[in-house]
Amino acid sequence: MAEQEKWKWQEPGTTWKGIGLYHVTLTIPDRRPLLGWLEMPDNDPSKAKVRRTALGNALVNCLLSIPHYHPEVQVLHFCLMPDHLHAVLYVRRTMPTGIRGLVRGFWQATKKLGRASLVVQNGVPSLIIPNNIPSLIIPNNIRRNCQEEIRDHQEDRRDCPKDGLYGQEDVGQQNLQEETARLEAFSAKLREQMGEDAYYQLQPVFTEMPFIRPMGRNTQLPNTIRYIDMNPQRLATKRLRPGFFRVQREIMIGGRSYDGVGNTTLLMAERFATVHVRSSMVKAEERGDVEPLRNYKNSCVLAARAGTVMVSPFISTHEKQVMQVLLREQLPFICLVDNGFRDYYKPSDAFFDACAAGRVLVLSPWAYDANKRHISRADCVALNDMAEEICHQL
Repeated sequence: MAEQEKWKWQEPGTTWKGIGLYHVTLTIPDRRPLLGWLEMPDNDPSKAKVRRTALGNALVNCLLSIPHYHPEVQVLHFCLMPDHLHAVLYVRRTMPTGIRGLVRGFWQATKKLGRASLVVQNGVPSLIIPNNIPSLIIPNNIRRNCQEEIRDHQEDRRDCPKDGLYGQEDVGQQNLQEETARLEAFSAKLREQMGEDAYYQLQPVFTEMPFIRPMGRNTQLPNTIRYIDMNPQRLATKRLRPGFFRVQREIMIGGRSYDGVGNTTLLMAERFATVHVRSSMVKAEERGDVEPLRNYKNSCVLAARAGTVMVSPFISTHEKQVMQVLLREQLPFICLVDNGFRDYYKPSDAFFDACAAGRVLVLSPWAYDANKRHISRADCVALNDMAEEICHQL
C-alpha cells in the first residue's frame, strides 16, 4: 500500500494533511437557535428532530459543497442542531493543504451567510452604521438597494417560522429551498452593496472557528456517529427535564462547595457508602486470592440494592465495573469528577439516561478547565477522600 493511502493520525499542532477522519463542530457562541427549531411529536424524545431555518439549510448546503472544492474530502455524516452543526469529514488522500485550512475556508463562507441572515432579520440602518464609526456614510443608492433586497427577502419569509421559535408547523421543503436560495444570493451581493467598512462591522454570527478533532481509533467513528445522531433526542430530553441537566453551583456539603449536575435530592438519602477498591485487594487478586475483591464489589451492589446511595469517583477498573452494574440495574449513585462543568455541559451515553431518570448526581469540587486532559494521582486521592467526607457529613 502506498504511503499516501495509509491512515495517518497527526498529533495536535501539526498540519493534518494526511488521510484520516475528523469530527468538526461549528457553534453559534451565544447559543441563539438561528439554525433550526426542535420538534418533539407526542412529547417523545425518541421522535425528536430539528427543522431547518433558511440559515441552517444554507449552512448544510455550504458543508455539502466542500467536496466540490476539495475532491479529496468526503462528508461522511452530519447533524444540524438549532445552535450548532456536527460533521464527520473523511480525508481520502493526502491534502495539498491541511484540514485546518479547509475548515477555515468553510468558516469564512458560513460567516458570510450569518451576516446576511442577521441583516435580513434586523434591517440595514441599525447594523451598517455602528456607534463606534459615526462618520461612516452609506450612499443613498446603496442603502436603497440593500433595503429593497431585504424587503424582498422578508416577504418570502412571511409564511416561514421565525428563527429560533420551537414547535412551528413545517413550512414545506419548497418554501425552505426558495428562502435558502434567496439568502445565499443576498449573501453574495451584500459585501459589494454595503462596502468593505460597513460589511465587516456586521456580526458574523459564527464568531469562533469550528472545533476540529481527529479520530484515531477504529471505534471512534461509530461512537461519534451515534453521539451525533443522538443530539436531537438528548436536547428534547433536556427540555423535558431541565432541572436534572442544569449546572448547579455552590452545593455545600460539610463546608465544601461543589458544582453539580443531576438529581440533588439524592443528598437527602438515609444511607451512603463509598466505593473504593483498595490496592491490597487488587494485589491479593493478582496472587490468586480473588475472594476479597469479589466480595467487596458484590457488597457494594447489595448495599445499593438495599437503598444505600453509593458515592465514589469510580476511578479504577474495578470501581468502574461496580458503576456499570449500578447503571444497568438502575440504582442511584453519586459520582465525583476531577473537572468542573461548562455552562452547556451534558452527560454522555448511559450517564445521560440515568441523569434524565434522576438516578445520578455528578459533583466536582473544582471549576472547569478546558486544558485538563488527564486525572493526576493527587486528584484521585483527593476525590476518594471527598467521597468519604460526603458519606460522613450527610
